[in-house]
Amino acid sequence: MPRLTVDNLQARRRAILDGARRCFARDGYEGATVRRLEQEIGLSRGAIFHHFRDKESLFFAVAEDDAAEMSDVVAKHGLVELMRDLKNRDAGWLGVQLELSRRLRTDPDFRERWALRSKTISDAARERLRRGVERGTLRTDVPVDTIAAFLELVLDGLVLHRAMGVSDDDLDAVLDLVESTVRRAPPGPARRPVARA
Repeated sequence: MPRLTVDNLQARRRAILDGARRCFARDGYEGATVRRLEQEIGLSRGAIFHHFRDKESLFFAVAEDDAAEMSDVVAKHGLVELMRDLKNRDAGWLGVQLELSRRLRTDPDFRERWALRSKTISDAARERLRRGVERGTLRTDVPVDTIAAFLELVLDGLVLHRAMGVSDDDLDAVLDLVESTVRRAPPGPARRPVARA
């Protein structure tokens, strides 16, 4: 049997991750048996687990792959742009995000392993927000950490919303509103305080 080149190994690893993502999204972590993974990926368990130690390592790698891609989008374009991109995300990506949330909630060992990885998106978001404050485009009356927490909560809610199949008809308008809440108000006439009854 001929030896695989580095490019072939990387392509095989990518194919395994993509197939596993579909399987985990469709069947959940527990339902994604080794047999189902083999069928979805189109490789034997030996070929799959040559690249990944076990099913948990494979799931972790899928989630890590998604987190790296998300942190790249956040670093370049911000959390709101990542939210806008949700309508382009497939069911596999959404399913893995939901399964990741479930595992974080129910599996303390997994949660501990994931803690360092989850910081990548959070750190990228906070760094981008700090640069926005320095440029004068973001509000300064609220700490950056609070703005980041707000945007992360909105992102989590949107992922759940999309995964439930709720219509995206108003997504752009909602995200315009979210973005306007973190932007610095343009200079203009001072607003008069609203009288309270």
